Amino acid sequence: MPRALRRLVHMVLFCPLSKGLQSRLPAIKVKYLLLAWLGILITSWVIYMQYASYSELCRGHVCHMVICDHYRRGIISGSSCKALCDQRTLTMQRCMSTSSTHQVYSGLWKDRPVVIKCGLEDPLKTDGAPDSILRQEMSLFEKPTRGTSMDEFKEMLHSFLKANLGEQPSLNTLVDRVITLADINKDSKVSLAEAKSIWALLQINEFLLMVALQEKEHTPSCWVSVETCISLYWLEVPHYLQALVPEALSSSLNHWLAPAWPRRARITIGLLEFVEEVFHGSYGSFLICDASPRHVGYNSKYDCKMAELRSVASEAVVRGFMRGRRCETNADCTYGRDCTATCDRLVKQCNSEVVQPNLAKVCVLLQDYLLFGAPVDLRGDLEKQLRTCVTLSGLASQMEVHHSLVLNNLKTLLWKKISNTQYS
Repeated sequence: MPRALRRLVHMVLFCPLSKGLQSRLPAIKVKYLLLAWLGILITSWVIYMQYASYSELCRGHVCHMVICDHYRRGIISGSSCKALCDQRTLTMQRCMSTSSTHQVYSGLWKDRPVVIKCGLEDPLKTDGAPDSILRQEMSLFEKPTRGTSMDEFKEMLHSFLKANLGEQPSLNTLVDRVITLADINKDSKVSLAEAKSIWALLQINEFLLMVALQEKEHTPSCWVSVETCISLYWLEVPHYLQALVPEALSSSLNHWLAPAWPRRARITIGLLEFVEEVFHGSYGSFLICDASPRHVGYNSKYDCKMAELRSVASEAVVRGFMRGRRCETNADCTYGRDCTATCDRLVKQCNSEVVQPNLAKVCVLLQDYLLFGAPVDLRGDLEKQLRTCVTLSGLASQMEVHHSLVLNNLKTLLWKKISNTQYS
């Protein structure tokens, strides 16, 4: 950089006003100018961080490239692939991703609003080149191999589901459901491309849980969601701004933006019903391992919908993770964010059962969401019920009756308040 240019940049950045000019202006104007300059710097930094975050989180072009490459090579099949890659009737629009490895986009398919999800490898673990990403994704489609019979494929599916959901008497029914989903063109046959597609999808935990919980009211559809799902809290402060934005301010704004209390009560009842549904389902029990408000939402009718199921894991998978795991403290026995078991310090191994049940985690989430704006005549009982709920602990096998009692008491309390009203 030429010396004259360096001096100019230095003067602009560090000497916005000459001393002579400063002496002529009132001190108050100088102060305002300095504050304006500081504001410009902070705004520029926020815009830069937002752009950097967006470019990392939103990689729709890579999703499109990977899907269409596999489709054109006959590795995967499906009507949505044809619409995306050939007919161009399925288009990606607004990026809604919260993770670089879990791409989420709103879109349009035949003029209907849809949500498109795409899993990718972490760009930091690859060299970032398209060919590298394609090689990583190809490993998902290695099975089944050419020549695999339908009976062999069913056995593959049964073994996979048993490993991920545990030994369940109804696994054969679930295998039949997967086969039905695999037959995309409804010709009563499963082609190799269709089999590879469904096998790769089952490796994604969220899709596996959608299949297992398909008949549940509060679980999203297996294929494409056509409902707009709103998060419990509208405002989520980006991580790089959390140090600048007081928690009290963001909480107050979320309170102001939240639905009316009776609608929040309705959403809460739906969330409690979901906890019931996964406690002992047809295909085993499931644990919520990240009770974050961004994973829970509601639709235009204020019915609770799980925005995503990546934070939910089968009890069989969590037990397998804990079994034989070495530990020094309970923190070493944590699956996901908050599925924590106790550490047996004598043998320095994790016990297999998670201590805090789903209901307690959900009630921690609901304390702030449900108490503000609650009716005066209900607030005391509601606080008491939530306090009891939050303190639930112990092994799930030893507290089933108590768990159900607390859950039903909370649901009844809310339902009595909103029943026979426009919100019921």
